[in-house]
Amino acid sequence: MTKEGSKITRRGFIKAFNSLLAASGMAIVLSPLIAFFWPKDLELVPSEPVAVGPEGSISEGESRKVRFGRYPALVINVPNTGLVAYSAVCTHFACVVDYNPSTNEIDCPCHEGYFRSEDGTVISGPPPSPLESIPLFVEEGTIYIGGEV
Repeated sequence: MTKEGSKITRRGFIKAFNSLLAASGMAIVLSPLIAFFWPKDLELVPSEPVAVGPEGSISEGESRKVRFGRYPALVINVPNTGLVAYSAVCTHFACVVDYNPSTNEIDCPCHEGYFRSEDGTVISGPPPSPLESIPLFVEEGTIYIGGEV
């Protein structure tokens, strides 16, 4: 007991399905393009210094990841060296690196790249160059990275 006007024809179903596929395809194509331009004002590297925390907040042998523009930064209190800061992006394939306090090295979990925590140089693995160093300074009891030193 259906009304003649409420039936969906095979042709109507296929047209609706094709429209849905076309809309999905456009969304898949346009999403990365929109993400590339959104937000426009997000800097690759901030022009102003970024606060990490109070001066004693990172104990010796510990680290902290900090949002630093578009990519994170890694601030480490290296034993016998002190505070250092690097870009937390591996120079091989842009994976985010982590500090390993048991080995006192910076490890890339993607392709087994290893960096020295003292200077960011490559120990082993596929990374072609050292981690990018970020200027670090302490002002009025607060740790800052980036900006003008």
